Amino acid sequence: MAKKRKKRSEKGVLQLLRFRTTILILLILVLGFGAVSVRLCYLQLVNGPYLQEKAVEQQLVDTTVNSKRGTIYDAKGKILAQSASVWKVVLAPAYLEKDEQRKYVAKNLSKILDLSYDDVYAKTKKKTYYVVIKRKIESDEREQILKFVDKLTDKYAKMSNVITLFDDYRRYYPYEDLASSVIGFTGSDDQGLEGIEFQYDKYLTGTPGRVITARNANQTDMPFEYEQNVEAKDGNSITLTIDETIQSIAEKYMKKGLVDNAVVKRGVCIIMDVNTGGILAMVTADGYDLNNPYDLSQADLDAIKALPEKQRAQAESNALSAMWRNKAIADTYYPGSVFKMCTASMALNEGKVNDNSSFYCGGSVTIYDHTIHCHYTGGHGSQNFFQAIANSCNPAFIQIGNLVGAEKFKKYYQAFGFSEPTGIDLPGESDDLFFANNRMSETDLAISSFGQGFSITPIQMLTACASIANGGKVVQPYIVQTITDVDGNVIKNTETTYKRQVISKETAEKMCGYLERNTTQGGRNNGYVAGYRVGGKTGTSEKIGNSRPGFKDYIASFCGFAPADDARVACLVFFDTPTGASYYGSQVSAPVFVDIMSEVLPYLEIQAEYSESEKKYVDTVAGSYVGLSVKKAQAAAKSDGFTTTVKGEGSKVISQIPSAASKIPTGGNVVLYTDKESKKNKVTVPNFVGYSVSTVNSLASDYGLNVSFTGVTSSANSVSTSQSIAEGSEVKPGTVVSVKFGGGTVVHD
Repeated sequence: MAKKRKKRSEKGVLQLLRFRTTILILLILVLGFGAVSVRLCYLQLVNGPYLQEKAVEQQLVDTTVNSKRGTIYDAKGKILAQSASVWKVVLAPAYLEKDEQRKYVAKNLSKILDLSYDDVYAKTKKKTYYVVIKRKIESDEREQILKFVDKLTDKYAKMSNVITLFDDYRRYYPYEDLASSVIGFTGSDDQGLEGIEFQYDKYLTGTPGRVITARNANQTDMPFEYEQNVEAKDGNSITLTIDETIQSIAEKYMKKGLVDNAVVKRGVCIIMDVNTGGILAMVTADGYDLNNPYDLSQADLDAIKALPEKQRAQAESNALSAMWRNKAIADTYYPGSVFKMCTASMALNEGKVNDNSSFYCGGSVTIYDHTIHCHYTGGHGSQNFFQAIANSCNPAFIQIGNLVGAEKFKKYYQAFGFSEPTGIDLPGESDDLFFANNRMSETDLAISSFGQGFSITPIQMLTACASIANGGKVVQPYIVQTITDVDGNVIKNTETTYKRQVISKETAEKMCGYLERNTTQGGRNNGYVAGYRVGGKTGTSEKIGNSRPGFKDYIASFCGFAPADDARVACLVFFDTPTGASYYGSQVSAPVFVDIMSEVLPYLEIQAEYSESEKKYVDTVAGSYVGLSVKKAQAAAKSDGFTTTVKGEGSKVISQIPSAASKIPTGGNVVLYTDKESKKNKVTVPNFVGYSVSTVNSLASDYGLNVSFTGVTSSANSVSTSQSIAEGSEVKPGTVVSVKFGGGTVVHD
């Protein structure tokens, strides 16, 4: 009995152990599989996208293919910036099985591409099908690479895919330094860094393409047949309001103005369509080479080299920033007497002045303890409103400003657009610098009335001038006309925007009349352009700060528009720190304005209307008389309005001076050469400067030369101020010498 109980007890214990073991195993299985299931669910549902991305990264190589940047055009469709085709050299070293092959490829590639042999050889050892050897190679290197590929294939079979050339692009500027401060440039990654290139980078930049390459289990790139290509999308193109011809004319004369007037801190010229706000030209002279934007001038390099070594890096950075700076929108200055056109407009629009208003100038005005002098120290005496403008009399304008009053002055200052940036679509535009808290004392109002005491930008001044010229409307200046996609569809077009009516149309018309008379009467006609009705005002302002130590420096400017009775364009010419014979706007900037407008207005097909006194000095195009008999050549020249002088004993004309298509005044002399010996004759150019028109004409005739007259020739006070060919030069008879004339009276602005 006891044995049976013992057996049952042992059997129960065994059953209990088996049950516990079963339960334990079940628990282990449940917990184990449960944990695995939970982990699988987490990996699939929660972390699945991340793991898939990592798997793709391990299995695929995604390489960017550069897109072509959009082209920048001028208003007439001329290319100002474009992306030229270059190429990227890519090596597939996984195809190179032997060291002999690697060395052969490295030797030739390093020689063709001017690279380090060791660097190229190291890349040939990589187990991949995609290694960039060099970017942006030109066509000559490309041709050498293609020849080498043929040679490589001949030497080693199945090597045609070792080297591949991918399309790439390099920014190129056909006109080099034209409008450099406007267009700007791109960096090595093709991203815009300055100017239009920076401002409109998101439009110009296209969408990069992709080359997706598979990898095998050993993480080696698969051959090119396992690739997938996604084509790049080219960027949009931009058409500017800038006209290359007008820009070139402005740059030509601005560069000459820098030299003639020994200008220290560059110059600015802006030409605007007064009715639309489109900028036809914007010059910061002297520009820089857009294709080599990091190349400083030799003068800058010498100055940097003279500095201690620790200061050179910062000095180079400062010099580059100054070279790239667009002074037309980024620099502020005291506008000086140019601003008087705005003060006069305020007073006229408020009904505070009229033609009969009288202003007295005794040579100076004292406000509290501050004495303000007139440029004419003897004083202008009593003068009417127009005479105050023409005399550019500071005491008179202090009286005019006082009639306007401080509150109205500030109101018009803001309405003309000086209190805020113009909003032109270029980077780096500065704001004005007005009096603290816009509060004006009596002295502040006095000096502001003639353009001192506050700072504005050149683009703000020209915009205000345009508002007077176009009937009183402040127009929004802009420089990009249209943006088009790769298919030619217009995706953005700039429309003319008028911000406000600052003065009435009647006031504007009266001011245009005053400003036209200012350029034509008496000695104040330095802005006059023969054959055209031009309105404008000179300015000479003292620089406060940023001047040369120990010097009193000035900014010379002229701001005008044409035609005065129905204006189309306004132009501002501005020279920062002229150090030549004069620093006055009337003598430094006005002549450059005349030169520019003398070419721009005919280009715009604005009809010239010459007075009787001007007609005899208007240039005419000489015909071609070469190859004709002497008699026929003389008859043809006479028919064209010229006299002739025959040189030599031949019967036919073999050469002529001036050459065909040259411009000389009607009645000028054409020298006809009939043999080689006669062509050796030379004459010495006399001094033409400082004489009247008739005297210069007589001198030219005496020396057998022709004179092209520019500037003011209609005034009895006209005096020659410069000549294109220096006195004492040896030239051929009949050579044309351009002689410029001014009003004869020095006008201090």
